Amino acid sequence: MKARRQRLILEIIRQQVIETQEELAEALRAAGFPVTQATVSRDIRELGLIKVPAEGGIFRYAAPGEAPPLKRDERLKRLLRTSVQLIDYSENLVVIKTLPGEAQGVASAIDQAAWPEIIGTVAGDDTILVIVKPKKKVSAVLQRLNELARG
Repeated sequence: MKARRQRLILEIIRQQVIETQEELAEALRAAGFPVTQATVSRDIRELGLIKVPAEGGIFRYAAPGEAPPLKRDERLKRLLRTSVQLIDYSENLVVIKTLPGEAQGVASAIDQAAWPEIIGTVAGDDTILVIVKPKKKVSAVLQRLNELARG
């Protein structure tokens, strides 16, 4: 019962913004798990849940290691603005030229942004190869990268 409840907690916090223990308890009760505040508190501690910033200046529960989307997007935007010199493409491959030594940080930020149309990145010292799938999504990826790079 405890393992099922804790799996459900992780699912709930991935799908919904949960700000308080009471909101989490209500969501569990709605799913058929009669819980007390003490049980929810213990589960939060055992799962190592953390509070992360969310839209609107609120904080929500997240699993440990889950980077808050707002911070990921802000980091990517900052790195694209300060490090990128050129963005170009061929077929389903996007090439990003950065200042020397900056490519790996930018590629990491792109990977962490977890855009569904980007399979992954390969970074050298000042060049990043971004692999996009499907090919028809390249223009959308380029537009988004350029918008973030411009500010």
